[in-house]
Formats: sequence, C-alpha cells, structure tokens
Amino acid sequence: MGAPADRPIRIGSFSGYLGDRFTGLAESVTGDPVDVVIGDYLAEFTLAQLAAVRKAGQPGYVEFFVEQVRPNLADIAERGIRVVTNAGGFDPAALAAELRRMCAEDGHDLTVAHIEGDNVLEKVAGLTAAGARFQNLDSGRPLSEWGHEPVAANAYLGGWGIARALAEGADIVICGRVTDASLICGSAAWWHSWAIDDWDRLARAVVAGHIIECGAHATGGNFAGFRAIPSMIEPGFPIAEIAADGTTVITKHERDAGAVVPDTVTAQLLYELQGVRYLNPDVTVHLDDVRLSKVGKDRVQIDGVVGSPPPETTKVAMFAPVGYKITNTVYATSPDVAGKVELMRAQVGHGKPAGIQLDVTPLGVAAEDPQNQWEATVAVRFMAVAKTRQELEEFDLARRLGALYLQSIPGFFNDALTPFNKKPSPQIDYWPALLPMADVEHVVVHADGRREAIEVPPVEREPAGQPVHPEPHQPSYDGDTVTVELGRLVYARAGDKGGNSNVGVWSRDPEVWPWLRSALSTDELRRLIPDAKDLDIVRHEMEGIQAVHFVLRGLLGTGGSSNTRVDQIGKAIGEYLRSRHVVVPADVGRRQVLEVTAADVEG
Repeated sequence: MGAPADRPIRIGSFSGYLGDRFTGLAESVTGDPVDVVIGDYLAEFTLAQLAAVRKAGQPGYVEFFVEQVRPNLADIAERGIRVVTNAGGFDPAALAAELRRMCAEDGHDLTVAHIEGDNVLEKVAGLTAAGARFQNLDSGRPLSEWGHEPVAANAYLGGWGIARALAEGADIVICGRVTDASLICGSAAWWHSWAIDDWDRLARAVVAGHIIECGAHATGGNFAGFRAIPSMIEPGFPIAEIAADGTTVITKHERDAGAVVPDTVTAQLLYELQGVRYLNPDVTVHLDDVRLSKVGKDRVQIDGVVGSPPPETTKVAMFAPVGYKITNTVYATSPDVAGKVELMRAQVGHGKPAGIQLDVTPLGVAAEDPQNQWEATVAVRFMAVAKTRQELEEFDLARRLGALYLQSIPGFFNDALTPFNKKPSPQIDYWPALLPMADVEHVVVHADGRREAIEVPPVEREPAGQPVHPEPHQPSYDGDTVTVELGRLVYARAGDKGGNSNVGVWSRDPEVWPWLRSALSTDELRRLIPDAKDLDIVRHEMEGIQAVHFVLRGLLGTGGSSNTRVDQIGKAIGEYLRSRHVVVPADVGRRQVLEVTAADVEG
C-alpha cells in the first residue's frame, strides 16, 4: 500500500550524472527529512561510455554508486528512506545482487528490488525481420542504413515498475534505462496511490522529476546568474514536495548552500526540452501554460501543467562502436594566430592516410594589445578519428605534434606538465529510434525473486505533435536604439538530446519580455549562432515563464559521444548566445537582467 496521502511526498535528489559530487548521497540522507532519494546517472553520453567499458569486460552498472551508498546504508535504514536510482545501467540485476550481498555483509536489513526489460538488444534482429524499421528520430533513416552493429539497445521505461517495487516493500529500487523523471514520478505514484490514467497528476510529477533529476541545476548550478547565488562552492541538492494532486514545490535542504528561486527552476525546466510537449512513457506533459511562483524562502511552486495519454511508442537508445579518436592540445601566440593554425594543420596533416579524419580547432581569440602572455595565447585542439585503432596508432598524432618544435610556427609549445596523449579511445555513435511500448517487457524483480509484469498504460494512437507557434515579425524601431550584450537582458540555458541542442531564453522582466518574443525569431537566432544557420530549427514561446525556446536539430551531429566538437554536448550554447550583441530600443537597453537578489533568496 502507498504511504499516507494527507501530506506531500518529499523526494530528494543526490546525483544528476555519473561523476556528480560524491558526497551527494550522504548530504541528502542526513539533511532535512525526505521520504525518497533519487540518483540519476544515465545521460545518453554516459550510456555510450558504459557501453564501451561493458564491451571491454567491465561491469555494466555504475560502480561509483556502490562506493557512495555503502557508508550511508545505516542512515538509510535508520531513517526509513527509500532509494531509487538508474545506476543499474546495462545490468541492474548484477547491481541489485551486489547490494544484497553488501547489506547482508554489513548487517543492514534492507530490501532490494530491480527493474528489467529496458534491454531490447536481443529483440532488434527479430523485430527488424518482422518489419520494424527503427527509424532515426532525427534523420528519419531506417536502422538498416546505419552500417554499424549495435552493442546496446535500451528502451526508456516509465515509473510504474518503481511504484510497484516500493508498494511491495522495497527499500532500494535499482533501474536501468528508465526515463530520468520516472525515478520521481514512480515514487510519487506509489506514495499517493495514483491510477495509471491520472494524467494531470502524473504530468506534474514528471515535471517535478525533470526539475530535480539534474541535482544542483535547480539550486544555482550551471545558472547564468550564478554571481547572485549565495555560497556557490557546493550548492545543495534539491527536494520536490509533490502533493496528492501533483502540485509541486521545489525546495532544498535548509542547511545547504545555493538557492531555489524562480530563475534557477526556470533554467532547469528549459534544460533538454524538445518542445512544449514533453513525451514520457507514462504521460504526455503539456507545458504550454506552465507557471512558476515563489511561495517562501527557497520554495518555488509549479502550476499550469496538464497531462494526456502517452504515445504508443517509447524511445530506444542504440549505441555502436564506429571507430577510434585521439585528442591533443598545443598553443599558438599572437600575432597572426590564424596563419599559425593553418601552418600547423598542414604540417600535421602532411601525408595523412585517407582513412584519417583530422579536426583542428583554435579555442578563443587573442586579446588586442595583450597585457600578459596568456592574453596573447590561443589553445589549438587537434583531434584525429579513424575506423580502427591501428590506423590511429600508425598515424601517431603525438609524434607528429612533437616534431613541430623546431620546424613549425614561431613560439610553438605545449603544456610540459601534460604529456601528449598517445592512446586512442573508442568512438561510440548514437541511434535514437522508437519502439511500440507493447513490444517492451517492463518487469519488476522483487527481492524474493518474483517477477511482476507492468501493464502498458492507455496510449494515444495518434498523438498530436508539437504545436506550431507563428514566427514574430522582425521589429523595426522608430525611436532611439542602443547596442547591448544580450546577456544584460536575459538568461539562457542549453542542453542536448542526441544530435540536437536546445536553448531556452527568458526574462522575468515584464518590460523586456515583449521585446524578447518579438525580436528573437528563428532568423535572428541563425544570425546570432552562425553554426546553426543551415539547420532545421524549431521555435516555441512559453508565455507563463516568459521564455522563447529553440531546438537546433543536428548541431551536435549524431550525438555527443561521436561528434568532434570541443563542446561535445552543447552545454555552452546558451552562454555564447548571451554574449552576442543586439540592437534594442533605448528604453529596453537601459534595463538589466533581473538578477537574483538577497531579498529573492530570503523570501
């Protein structure tokens, strides 16, 4: 049975990715009271890394989590906190077995269940033979045109398996590839005993999950207004208080640093969206009218979210090794950095075999009249890519760069304390596709070995796509204008979904919002981000949070794990956009972005 529904469930986050602050779990279970703590580790980029190490014979689960949880098992047991995590990766059964062994060895009476069914790799061939095309969500091409053999194929599961495991008494639930928000949605559905078609409640819980699954993102981390957030050395982890009707307040542990204000929550709300329809295996979330309001110190309420049935398909993330890569960095000093980069490119690439792809990227621009040597210095990254390790070893990028000291550009050097890398690493490509949920087994394996199948929720056979928001007419200004840095007026947050980057731009200033929505058109975005000028771009407006949202399709190639960009997963696109200069009416230009203030933080 679910827990008492007369109060909200309090769900705390302790990890937003593999490598997040190691002490996060300890902080979350020893801080303010929480009912459940959730740990998210499986970004698409991380899945690619796990696929590579698993192929090399290492465990397919997140060993980092094992190190985190063991010293905290006593507190988890004493406080009666449930733990839900996707640290199971490619082998949740093995991680669950390891935790049971560990609990028995350390004397902790904790029940561990796990979720199976997301691994559909062995089904791909049969489904393909039966007519499934596994069309790429970005390119539309069928899997048969990929030309690579998948080593991993994982379907995104919803939260009902988690809800059942908790209802049957599990203290720890180990998942593989459930959606990030499922960790929270499943926990809330268990607590409040929701029905499988409680669409509005489920949608609100999914949004709560989207907000807290990235940890300190909601408390000031990766926030454009970071200077105004107090104590940013270690911003605390967020908590979602989800009521019986799904209404959510985002907060944090009182003792911890950082802040929860509407702008920090807006930043995470816009992160990694693909539009105002947020598709989840349990529900379709409608964000058209989402609103945020401050309801106390470090307390932000989310309103305006409604839900409808999910689509009949769920996403499948496939990965395949497509080659190898190696990267090294050297430095060029002004003047004439461009000429120096071109000479190094020609020298390193001289006699390059046809199978080697060489990417050379200067990082930054030397200052005019530099006041010290480092203002005159530009890092230059060399990346070599090939289909086989042997090709890269024979090309020997390190040797080629090391031979330039006496025969290349004036002032050539590298960091003597960072020796050249000589070891190629695997390059993993990503193929996102769809699979009917009816073809995916969603199974809870309880601690006693019982296997319980989870039913597919009622689905929308022909779900509506993303709404089309008309492009604004480019404004013309009759009065005085000024040129300002866009970041003076707005905040922004960028994220990634496979080969797509998204960027959301917002201003809470009611005087800036009318200008923002009329001026920031798709054409203007193409001007401001030249890398996107030839891309398919989708634009939406979200008036409730005064935001304009874009999806830049294909900016990241086929995915962060395989493209050659330095910013592989597009995390800095929003900040680059804010650095661009725009022409604005003089009265708008006199305003400043509404910084988070001490009054905002104190409530």
